Amino acid sequence: MSEEFYYDLVVVGGGPAGSSAAFAAAKNGIKVALIEKENTIAETVRTSGVTWIQNIKEFGIPDNCFNPIKNFSFCSPKNQVTISDTIPRAAVLDVRKTYRWLAKEAEKCGADVFVKTNIKNAIKNKNGDIVGVEGIGPNGKITFNSKVVIDASGFPSTVCKAMEFAPQWERFGAGAEYEVKAENVDSDTWWLMVGQEYSPAGYAWIFPLGDNIVRIGVGVGKPESNVDPTQRLKEIIEKKLGPIKKLGKLTELEFHYGLIPNDGLSRKTVFNNLILVGDSAGQANPLVLEGIRYAIKFGRVAGKVASKAIIDGNTDEKSLYPYEENWRKDIESKINSAGKVQDRWIGLTDDEWDKELDIIKELKSEEFIDFIKADFGLSNMLKLATHHPKLAVRQLFNLVKGKK
Repeated sequence: MSEEFYYDLVVVGGGPAGSSAAFAAAKNGIKVALIEKENTIAETVRTSGVTWIQNIKEFGIPDNCFNPIKNFSFCSPKNQVTISDTIPRAAVLDVRKTYRWLAKEAEKCGADVFVKTNIKNAIKNKNGDIVGVEGIGPNGKITFNSKVVIDASGFPSTVCKAMEFAPQWERFGAGAEYEVKAENVDSDTWWLMVGQEYSPAGYAWIFPLGDNIVRIGVGVGKPESNVDPTQRLKEIIEKKLGPIKKLGKLTELEFHYGLIPNDGLSRKTVFNNLILVGDSAGQANPLVLEGIRYAIKFGRVAGKVASKAIIDGNTDEKSLYPYEENWRKDIESKINSAGKVQDRWIGLTDDEWDKELDIIKELKSEEFIDFIKADFGLSNMLKLATHHPKLAVRQLFNLVKGKK
C-alpha cells in the first residue's frame, strides 16, 4: 500500500530540533508534518541530557523534566576540584520526558506527528530543488510533498545526504553510558573525569537524575582515538575509578549510545526549500559536546523563518537565509573559540590535566558555566581575566581569544 500527503512544511526527525521547528511553524498557522522513524518519540536515548537552567526557563520546560545541578566536580588522575553554588545553574534532563513534551507542544499547535516512518529519499523538481521526501511508513511506501523541508534527522543528516549537499562528518564524538540505580548519590553534583585512563580523547561523566539514578558514561573523540567508548566504560566501572567507587552498588537500568558531530560549524544550512538544524547542522558545543539547547533554540528559529517564507510565497535560499544569519550571529564565534580550547584539551597528558584543574578551580560558578557552555563573549572573557589575574587564567584568556 502506498500513501501520499501534502504539507506546507515537513520536518524530518522527532528530536528536540525537529519538534521545536514543528512547534514554531505550526504556531504560525501552516500545515506541518513531524516525522520520526522510531516507534515513539525518544524511544532510543542517544544523549546524556546535560543542559542549563537559564535555557530551560527560556524554553518553558516543566520542572519534572530535569534534575538541577549546583556543584561541578572535576577529577583528573591526581587532582580533584569542585565548584559549588547556592543555586542550580545546570541540569540533567529526563530525555524521554523532555523530548515527548516538546513533540506534544508541537501537536497542540496543530502539527501532525508520524512515527514508524523512515525517510530514505528526497523528492526533487526539474531544477533539482527539494519538494518533498519519501520513505517507508507503517503501511508501506509513504510520500510527503511540501514547500519546505527541515532536516532535523540528527547525526545521520538523512535529507542533507539524500540531496548530496554534504559528506559524512569527519570529526565526531562517540558516547556510551549506563543509566543505573546507585546506593550513594549526591543529586546536586555532576562529575567530569579526565585523563588517559578515563578517555584518551574526551572525558567520562557521572550525571545524576534524582531518585538515586545516575548516568555514567564515556565520550571519545573520533578520529583522534580508536578506543571503543563502550569497552572503556565497562572497564572504568569494573575498576570503580575515581568517584565511581563512592556510588556503591550499581544496578543497570538502560544502556545509551550516541554520536555527535564535532566538525564545527562547517556546513551551509540553507538551500532552496531546505533548512538544516541541530546535529544535522553541526550545532554542538565542542567543549562537552552538548547541543540540546541549540537544537531547541534554533529549531524554533527555523520553524519561524520557514513558516514566514511559506506564507510569503517564496521559499528560496535567500528567503530562508535569516535562519542561518541568526544562528551564526549568536554562536559562530563562540563555537570557534571553544574549538581552540578543545583542540588543546585533546592533547593533554595526565600531568597536564592535573595542572589544568588548577586553572578551573579559580573560576566562580557563573564563570565556570559561561566557560563550559562555550559562552565566550568578549565581555565575559574580559571580566574573567580581570577577576582572576593569575598567569594561568590569563593564559586561558589568551587561548580563547586565539592568541599565541
